[in-house]
Amino acid sequence: MALLPTVARSVARRADAIQSFGQSRGQSFGPLRKVLAVGMMAATVAVAQAPMVEARAAPDSFADLASQLSPAVVNITTSQIVARRDDGPTPMVPEGSPFEEFFKNFRDRQRQSPERATALGSGFIISADGYIVTNNHVIESADEISIELFSGQNLDAKLVGTDPKTDIALLKVESDEPLPFVNFGDSDLARVGDWVMAIGNPLGQGFSVSAGIVSARNRSLRGSYDDFIQTDAAINRGNSGGPLFNMDGQVIGVNTAILSPNGGSIGIGFSMSSNVVKNVVDQLKDFGETRRGWLGVRIQPVDPSMAEALGLEEASGALVAGVTEGGPAAEAGIRGGDVILSFDGQDVQEMRDLPRMVADTKVGKAVRVVVFREGSTQTVLVTLGRLEENEINASMEGPSGDTAPEQTANAEVLGMTLSSITPEMREQFNLPDELEGVIVSDMDATSAAFEKGLRPGDVISEVGQQPVSSPADAEARVKAAKEAGRTSILLLVEREGEPRFVALKIDE
Repeated sequence: MALLPTVARSVARRADAIQSFGQSRGQSFGPLRKVLAVGMMAATVAVAQAPMVEARAAPDSFADLASQLSPAVVNITTSQIVARRDDGPTPMVPEGSPFEEFFKNFRDRQRQSPERATALGSGFIISADGYIVTNNHVIESADEISIELFSGQNLDAKLVGTDPKTDIALLKVESDEPLPFVNFGDSDLARVGDWVMAIGNPLGQGFSVSAGIVSARNRSLRGSYDDFIQTDAAINRGNSGGPLFNMDGQVIGVNTAILSPNGGSIGIGFSMSSNVVKNVVDQLKDFGETRRGWLGVRIQPVDPSMAEALGLEEASGALVAGVTEGGPAAEAGIRGGDVILSFDGQDVQEMRDLPRMVADTKVGKAVRVVVFREGSTQTVLVTLGRLEENEINASMEGPSGDTAPEQTANAEVLGMTLSSITPEMREQFNLPDELEGVIVSDMDATSAAFEKGLRPGDVISEVGQQPVSSPADAEARVKAAKEAGRTSILLLVEREGEPRFVALKIDE
């Protein structure tokens, strides 16, 4: 409690100063001095009860760390044969000119002559026998990959495997001597405000060091498996694939992207977290490819209105919008409308947690999945498939029939005009024959449904987690939910083969 004496001395000095001032003018400030004394005691108690925050001083220098780690960082040069671009001006030669054939042959040679293009990037060695991690986009489509070590030695590298989903690639070089290498750290331990250091080959300026802090965690840029660390350490073109180190000299991220209006660093860089990279690298090393677990569900976030409509106490988990027929989830009995709360013993706090949990689980493993369904939780046992062999089907198969459903009267429901799906509407909105439900034929642009993104042409196949086949069905479901005291209701909406749930408030 080093702060306590400081507070006490500060208050005491001010009390003494007030007392001296009063004596010089023949006045007594005794009562005020007592008030200050009481205030000092209160302040002392408040400081004593405040939680202690351990502060780490800024490093005096990064020199020792940079000297220790730089030998394990490499510059990467790639090259590939590309067709020559015919962007230059073409001379205008009059037809019949003696130079016509000459210029024609010259243009043809220029168009057919290939050229070699080169690119620069960074990487880092993770084992003494020469395994190197970099970004997939650094080596993508390369015919030749050359590695420059810190010592200046150049080695040819071969590609072991790539994972475009996380933009990670694994290379291998052969060396007569054991190579210096670095270890992965636990990226989950990195905190916003921690010091970090990047080493790489920005703009061809090899083995450059930059430092900054962790600006944010758990950033997602483009993919289901993203878990980026945001940093203000300078990252530029050529840093891609290089390591982001913590102050213990461990790799906690792979520098992958920047946010910039001009192509240069403005202090917003992104590094794929080491806990994602480690799993990918292990699979690439063992199999030459990734082998991710596959559940076979289409999911969406659970917002507060959906939680209320479903009867959940809080907005958490991943809402199952659709299940792939014949997939692991379908075989285990998981169905649309279920909310996945836990996967293999791990709580699913938000939707984006689930894809990484599933992907990191061994193919063929039987896992327990806790789902919320119709007001209670259930546990199902799911044996995972392999994502790469069973990519999720973009369209959900449903029951089919030979005749169109009987047309019934329209219904005005929650600001929408619902109609039966007729052959004319199937043709107008390009709906598959097997899709059943009711179609939104018109709607009030001021309604909550419009604000939630529903539009004419959307098909509603479930209302209140029950299938509907006519506008009257949908109207009855909403009425029943209102009579039961529900304030929100869940709709399963499909547009262009993509199902999603939408929660709407029920009008009083």
